[in-house]
Amino acid sequence: MGKITGFMEYERLEEGYKPVPERLKNYKEFVIGLDDKAANIQAARCMDCGTPFCNSGCPVNNIIPDFNDLVYHGDWKEAIDVLHSTNNFPEFTGRICPAPCEAACTLNVNDGAVGIKSIEHAIIDRAWAEGWVTAQPAKVKTGKKVAVVGSGPAGMAAAQQLARVGHDVTLFEKNDRVGGLLRYGIPDFKMEKTHIDRRVDQLKAEGVTIRTGVLVGEMPKGSKVTNWAKEKISAEQLQAEFDAVLLTGGSEQSRDLPVPGRDLDGIYFAMEFLPQQNKVNAGDKLKGQLRADCKHVIVIGGGDTGSDCVGTSNRHGAASVTQFEVMPQPPVEEDRPMTWPYWPMKLRTSSSHDEGCTREFAISTKEFIGEKGKLTGLKTVHIELKDGKMVEIAGTEKTYQADLVLLAMGFVNPVATVLEAFGIDKDARGNAKATTEFTGGYATNVAKVFAAGDIRRGQSLVVWAIREGRQAARSVDEFLMGFSDLPR
Repeated sequence: MGKITGFMEYERLEEGYKPVPERLKNYKEFVIGLDDKAANIQAARCMDCGTPFCNSGCPVNNIIPDFNDLVYHGDWKEAIDVLHSTNNFPEFTGRICPAPCEAACTLNVNDGAVGIKSIEHAIIDRAWAEGWVTAQPAKVKTGKKVAVVGSGPAGMAAAQQLARVGHDVTLFEKNDRVGGLLRYGIPDFKMEKTHIDRRVDQLKAEGVTIRTGVLVGEMPKGSKVTNWAKEKISAEQLQAEFDAVLLTGGSEQSRDLPVPGRDLDGIYFAMEFLPQQNKVNAGDKLKGQLRADCKHVIVIGGGDTGSDCVGTSNRHGAASVTQFEVMPQPPVEEDRPMTWPYWPMKLRTSSSHDEGCTREFAISTKEFIGEKGKLTGLKTVHIELKDGKMVEIAGTEKTYQADLVLLAMGFVNPVATVLEAFGIDKDARGNAKATTEFTGGYATNVAKVFAAGDIRRGQSLVVWAIREGRQAARSVDEFLMGFSDLPR
């Protein structure tokens, strides 16, 4: 550790934000990262706590005390090497990961946690600025061919790991650009897509072949998930051409709200709304873009996707934005002795909420109402938990004006029929059935076909996707070569 008494001398420092009026004018990132001095001070707070719970709190098991110590001593070059040893894309996690490592920080028991995420953010941005992030092509090729289907963080991480040990990797993506939900789910103001683009350049320099606009299998009839595939390829063709296939698609089937009036014009899934703005930001021309200008917007769903809809609606110039959450409002402060080192239930206010949003908790939508087929509002009632069930509270019925409703209640399973195309067994939730055992991990019931990321575990975090992509790459390498030097 760098400074024995650092945690007693220094307070937690938060990253800054540009003013709301300024950031609402565009879709650029607005977080002001820590400078070298601030990062040094924050790293000095890392304790010699004996058991670093932050390591296990982090799904990719980042070696957090080590890179904190290196930042404190000013050895940024070694810090990025340590960070890259466990995490292929720290610029992704340093921006959009909710930081379970900080919840697990020992200092978080009775003080502000070490700003681990902000330090990670500072390390990777410094590394890019200094030119330390370079391609690492394999010195020896194995002659083995691997298809990775899905180019989100799981697919990108797996493709990179497999290419670096010498396999010929082809990364397939049904959309027109690489990135999965990072590209078309995360708004640019949270993560600009240049971060993905330069990693794509790195993958290509390491020998990964990238094929976009290619759909493996079929999209279900009536699917409302945006898809720009121009070419189709069969599961049989992939199995014939490649020595192994790794499926790393996302969990894109949105949870619906089947109440009266659902068919009214003006009700959309979040993933019909968010990708369009990202495409426009990328310079694409869209006819009839779904926008929130001057509309009264209701976002149903209190999670991150709902927050992204709030921020995007505010940038469109919505007349008002209201967000519904079916669960009761959580406490502002968690019960730390009860929850630490686990992820706590507490009220989380995002930067999008600060930009303008009314939040309603313990509320349920009973009916959408409209005129001449168009949405004009919705009817709600407040609910409470009784005997393990959610029941309506009499006298709390209310009608809200709404011109646009965005459904952001999470995702239930993969949307494409890629699993059916390969004949892969599913679990009870409709995800690919594959274990994470040390031997044969991520293998499905179909020979030489593996699955990792959201397509296997369901809707989850970017950091879990990277972890599963890395671990699945090791399993694929072991399958092909009989052993693997890749880290698990």
